[in-house]
Amino acid sequence: MLRALAILGIVVVVAIAAVLIYAATKPDTFRVERSLAMNAPPEKIFPYITGLKRWQEWSPYEGRDPAMKRSYSGAESGKGAVYEWDGDKNVGKGRMEVLDETPPNKVVIKLDFIKPFEGHNTAELTVQPKGGQTVVTWAMYGPSPFMSKLIGTFINLDDMIGRDFADGLAKLKTIVEK
Repeated sequence: MLRALAILGIVVVVAIAAVLIYAATKPDTFRVERSLAMNAPPEKIFPYITGLKRWQEWSPYEGRDPAMKRSYSGAESGKGAVYEWDGDKNVGKGRMEVLDETPPNKVVIKLDFIKPFEGHNTAELTVQPKGGQTVVTWAMYGPSPFMSKLIGTFINLDDMIGRDFADGLAKLKTIVEK
C-alpha cells in the first residue's frame, strides 16, 4: 500500500512537472484576430470603433453585466478617448485608451485589464475596403506571461476571445448595414 502511494505521488509530481514545462515552452506573446466583411463604407463604420461610447451598441462585453459602471474621459472620440469599466466576474475591471487612429481605417487601443486578472495588451481595429465591401478586423495582442501560458494549456484563449470578437463584429455589421 505504501509503495502504491509512493508510485502515485511520483506520477502526480511528474504530471505536474510536465504541464509546467509544456506551459513554459509556449510563445511569449499572443494574438487573437477575427475579421468580417460588411456592406457599408469605412466612413460609416469608423465612428463606431473610434468613439468608445458607441461600443455600448455593439461590443459583446457590454450586455454581460447590466449593473456595470462605466466612465469616459479625455477626448470624445479618437486619440486620447478613455473608457473605464468596473463590473462583476463576467466583465471584470479595466481601462481602454485610444492611442492612435488613422481615419477611416485604423484604431489602436491600449487595453488594461485590472480584475479578475491583470493584463496589458493592445487592441487594433482595421477597416479596409475590399471588392465592394469593407472588411473589419478586430485584433488583440500582447505579452503572454507564464500564468497566461499555463491557463492556455487548459483553455483555448484564441477560441474563447475569438468567439467574442466574432459576436461583436456581427453586431457591428447589423448596425452599419441598416
